[in-house]
Amino acid sequence: MKTNAVCAALLASAMMTAPAAAQYAGGGVKVGVLTDMSGAYSDLAGAGSVEAAKMAIEDFGKPINGKPVELVSADHQNKADIASSTARKWYDTEDVDAIFDINGSVAALAVREVAKEKGKVDINSGAASMALTNKACSPTGLHWTYDVYSLAAGTGNALVSEGGKSWYFITADYTFGHDLENQVAKIVKEKGGTVKGSVRHPFGTSDVSSFLLQAQASGAQIIAMANAGADTINTIKQAREFGITQGGQTLAALLLFLTDIHSVGLDAAQGMALTTGFYWDTDDKTRAFSKRFAERMKGKMPTMVHAGVYSSVLHYLRAAEAAGTDEGVKVIAKMRELPIDDMFAKNGKIREDGRMVHDMYLAKVKSPAQSKGPWDYYNIVRVIPGDEAFQPLSESTCPLVKK
Repeated sequence: MKTNAVCAALLASAMMTAPAAAQYAGGGVKVGVLTDMSGAYSDLAGAGSVEAAKMAIEDFGKPINGKPVELVSADHQNKADIASSTARKWYDTEDVDAIFDINGSVAALAVREVAKEKGKVDINSGAASMALTNKACSPTGLHWTYDVYSLAAGTGNALVSEGGKSWYFITADYTFGHDLENQVAKIVKEKGGTVKGSVRHPFGTSDVSSFLLQAQASGAQIIAMANAGADTINTIKQAREFGITQGGQTLAALLLFLTDIHSVGLDAAQGMALTTGFYWDTDDKTRAFSKRFAERMKGKMPTMVHAGVYSSVLHYLRAAEAAGTDEGVKVIAKMRELPIDDMFAKNGKIREDGRMVHDMYLAKVKSPAQSKGPWDYYNIVRVIPGDEAFQPLSESTCPLVKK
């Protein structure tokens, strides 16, 4: 009788624990990096984002539910239809549990809708649109690295405070550019400045000369570039040809990446203010991570997008293991519970609108004389505390936020 009782207890215990071991849809965990591999944002994200995800999986260093963590990647080509169809295929037929990076707001918002429909996880590092934590927020979607509010709170605020009272915007004609212009213009006006006008250019424009001439003719103190990647690089290079800064106007890059500076050179970029969520030479942890990254990327240092991908993938894997499931809502809940403290974010926190709040940095680009070598490009001016860097929760229009 005792033997039967023991057997019954063991059977009951096995039945109770079996579902927990079977709550990973594909038997384990599979993550995807969906990024721009060949276009305007490929240098600041692209292959580097895939490599950062690989590093996170290696540093996690163990299987989940007895299976190695798998990684897939694809190029969304900055097109909403390709981004959404890839996400749908990954979620429906390839057992992908979470998608990362998704740079470019058009692609990001397309993937967000698919992920929300499927109850799957999307964690954005590369896009800047505030819609991801406002009207397009999701119970299974997170925004990890930066957004247009943080760029305005850093670069926009700094330039107005330094006396830049009249502005003209050269803006990429899609969601990100519009959002960035609007957010910075709001700060300019709140601080007593004026916006003399703006001009919008198509995404991926190689010749911005006509837009620069309009900006130059406006007489504005600040000519602000509300664009990114190759568009920003082209604008900076051509602005130099037109003698914009030599004529006394200030060229402001509202979103500037380390790779952009590497491309245009310190001569052209020196003195520019920028806001970033990560700089490779900040402390011992950032330098150690960046050295490993550079060894795998032919000497290239990571951007904040790359660092954000690494941080978000690693934190996701820890949460998926701790939650005992790959069910989106449960993993996100565990991600909120677990501390975020790595080389990217110290004491980060995930809010109910999906915003991961962490400190940002206001930096200025060094002159050639100040730089000690390749990739030594930033002077960190100040740390912007997370609660100052990102939109207050009270202002969020996310329907998940309790008012």
